[in-house]
Amino acid sequence: MAYQYANQVDWHDGEHFMHNALQVPYFDNPTSPFLTPYAARFLPNAPLLALGTVDDAGRPWTTILGGEAGFVRPLAQSNIGIRTLVVPEFDPVIKTLFGGDDGNGSVPLDTKNRLVAGLAVDLATRSRIKLAGKMIAGALDRAGDEMTDSSKATEAQMVIRVEQSLGNCPKYLNKKQIIPTLPEPALVSDSLPLPPEAIDLLARADLFFISTVHGTLSMGNNHRGGPPGFVRVAENNDLATTLVYPEYSGNRFYQSLGNLRIDPKAGIVIPDLESGDVLYVTGTTEILIGKEAAALLPRSNLAVTVRILEGRFIRRGLTFRALPGEPSPYNPPVRFLATERAAPDAQSANKRVIYAKLIKKELLTSSIGRFRFSVSDAEAAGRWQPGQYVALAFEDELGAGYIHMRDDDPSSLNDDLVRTFTVSSSMHGNLPDDEFEITIRNVGKVTSFLFRQNIKAGLEIPLRGIAGTFTIHQPKGEVVPFVAGGIGITPLLAHLPQLVLGRIRLFWAIRAKDIGLAIDTFERFPRLGKSTIVYIPGGADDELETVPRLREHGAQTVPRRMLPTDIQGLDGLSNTWYVCAGTEMRQAVVSWLSGKEVVYEDFNY
Repeated sequence: MAYQYANQVDWHDGEHFMHNALQVPYFDNPTSPFLTPYAARFLPNAPLLALGTVDDAGRPWTTILGGEAGFVRPLAQSNIGIRTLVVPEFDPVIKTLFGGDDGNGSVPLDTKNRLVAGLAVDLATRSRIKLAGKMIAGALDRAGDEMTDSSKATEAQMVIRVEQSLGNCPKYLNKKQIIPTLPEPALVSDSLPLPPEAIDLLARADLFFISTVHGTLSMGNNHRGGPPGFVRVAENNDLATTLVYPEYSGNRFYQSLGNLRIDPKAGIVIPDLESGDVLYVTGTTEILIGKEAAALLPRSNLAVTVRILEGRFIRRGLTFRALPGEPSPYNPPVRFLATERAAPDAQSANKRVIYAKLIKKELLTSSIGRFRFSVSDAEAAGRWQPGQYVALAFEDELGAGYIHMRDDDPSSLNDDLVRTFTVSSSMHGNLPDDEFEITIRNVGKVTSFLFRQNIKAGLEIPLRGIAGTFTIHQPKGEVVPFVAGGIGITPLLAHLPQLVLGRIRLFWAIRAKDIGLAIDTFERFPRLGKSTIVYIPGGADDELETVPRLREHGAQTVPRRMLPTDIQGLDGLSNTWYVCAGTEMRQAVVSWLSGKEVVYEDFNY
């Protein structure tokens, strides 16, 4: 097959705007104005094709086609052919392209040269190719005797003239193995608000496909992926249905966002690859940059809202299913809406940057230290309460600038380097009002940076805010139980000066090498030891040599892991238990305390 090469595709005004707004240095548009040889070789191996078009009302829609490799093939120079099962009754793209034909017999396409855009995807290899052009021919044919009435499947054949193609990186594509399946579609809803099943689908979804338009000249189609639940539902009621998703660090082409800057309309398909359910929506978008993005979706510098104007949810409407594989190593944690979780941002209404200056460092063990900071403007920062955390921003110190791919440390590309640390000092202690302490373990890039600091260097870190609601209540006469795992003692430390220590029962699981933290705690709060059982599951001889010092403070020591029977069926304790531990231990303890009210610290900020 011969290929004729043409001039390159230029950036349009919307793309230029996004590049300027996000300070992207100029580079040539890598899009090819034809079907590249690489794309032609890739298409027959792709089991899926997301396809978008624009309906007669000017609204973009997206669908997802396929099920097995080979259904898309190059036919001639920059022409490709598609042959696959579709469901015309419910698929908005197929209905638009074929004028609502029901597929009873082979029929010619009524209107040719309609704008289309596609994304050929192989999730097994985390590969994708963008395509854009026009549909120049097509036909529907009822798929034959092997189809059941319930499948409502029709074979579609299409010919598309490719006018643009571009290979994309594998970031945020979660591996899956695609398996062809006959659809058994049933319309659940074609009205708003979205039904509960659609909301459940969004909570599970780890990918969607979006179609955008650039006037009447061209379209774009691309993928957005992340951890399950990365798409958030901001509202879903009789007045409005709005979705929000973050734009993660990518190739900085901003082609989809550039289109949305010119024309905010978008068509999105969200498939459930395990059940075969599918949600089609079309609506209008708004691009949020910087503080606007962070105010709605904390930890985001770039986000998009989608106000849905029309949607339809189809049960078992897909012609394929997927076996789950490895998630993308580039996926960041789910970012929750500010309305879903308290967002630490004390400076949202204050244009002055508030700094926390490191003024003291104490190493309690080889990997645990206590760090004291002074605040440059305590009044603007606000006074912290026991159990709250501070959010410190380390971007200026540790940010490496833009990097597209980094396989050795993929999570770093969406790391805003904002860290939250529970305040371990008391507001009624010996510190001035403009100082606070955090007690932390050296476990990563930011904490390692702090551990390496020389106090004389005068490190100053922007204080992004103070938040959190982990408050320990001690009703009169009740003994309050607290379960801590290692460094999980920190929120209790901030509360201790205002609690009656004789009415605390502390169950503390700790590693032998961290006994120094326990000794320091009992030295600072001498009466706490008599209320504490320390569980130490083994350790080196030199580490265990310090265990007698715990007993000197009145603490009981148990040389093993904590067991369910250690905290179950105990008399004389409050029905409300407090837990602060890592995820695995916390989940276990909560399950052991069935029937109790459990208040726990959630570290998934």
